[in-house]
Amino acid sequence: MPYSMTGYGRGQSQGYGKRVTVEIKSVNHRFLEISVKLPRQYNPLEEKIKNLVKQPVSRGRVDVYINIEETDENKRSVKVDKDLAIAYYNSLKELGELLQIPQNISLYELCQLPDVIKVEENELDLELFWQVVEEAAGMALEGMMAMRQTEGLQLAEDLRRRQTTIMDFVETIEGRSAVMTEVYRQRLQERFLELHTDIAVDEQRLAMEIAILTDRSAITEELVRMKSHLNQLAHTLESTEPIGRKLDFLVQELHREINTIGSKSGDLEISQKVVEVKSELEKIREQVQNLE
Repeated sequence: MPYSMTGYGRGQSQGYGKRVTVEIKSVNHRFLEISVKLPRQYNPLEEKIKNLVKQPVSRGRVDVYINIEETDENKRSVKVDKDLAIAYYNSLKELGELLQIPQNISLYELCQLPDVIKVEENELDLELFWQVVEEAAGMALEGMMAMRQTEGLQLAEDLRRRQTTIMDFVETIEGRSAVMTEVYRQRLQERFLELHTDIAVDEQRLAMEIAILTDRSAITEELVRMKSHLNQLAHTLESTEPIGRKLDFLVQELHREINTIGSKSGDLEISQKVVEVKSELEKIREQVQNLE
């Protein structure tokens, strides 16, 4: 099943006192390139996220944005350094006695001294928290792949129509090339009579010239290869594997064959069909750039 390289998905999950929102978007790229943006303290999860993306995606530039917010579930703890508080108190008491300053140290003032009280986040186990991130990322991936699939099916249908159109053009060229031998013979004979009206036509010499001209302009091999490439293109569109690169190669080969046909043939009707085939191939090439 063909997939486009363009898609977007969003997922959200909650657990361990945090809400995780994941947004994933992908665009065209020759290879697979994954960029992950998340809060610095969660950087150890980056490789897990990339591996998750690599499972369904094989080509394209994928940007993953992860936002992590605190929720009411997340309880912070208050820690009191009792030893430090006692040390502060004793030092202040000793200093007051030494300087003969009345001692009036309140509990509130003691708590204001550096490092006596600390508010700390509950320690988070990233291995457990990964389940929350994975759930949100999975939802985002699913949405992105659904969009890629929908667009891929539309592109594939368009490519099938163009493949059929080109095949019709090729068969028209093939039919025209089959009668070109007689056309060449008539042209040579008419040309010969124009130049030598008083000399009888040498049929043997005329047949030889026709054979030489026909051999130079023979396009049978190119037509056979074009049909083969077009059949492969249609077959590839039914594949469940990534098809973008293979289709790109087939389009290049089709361009090569039709260019050769155009250079060999001097027939106006064939030349017109060659132009139409090139036009369709260019449209196919543009569409193929969007497929995975």
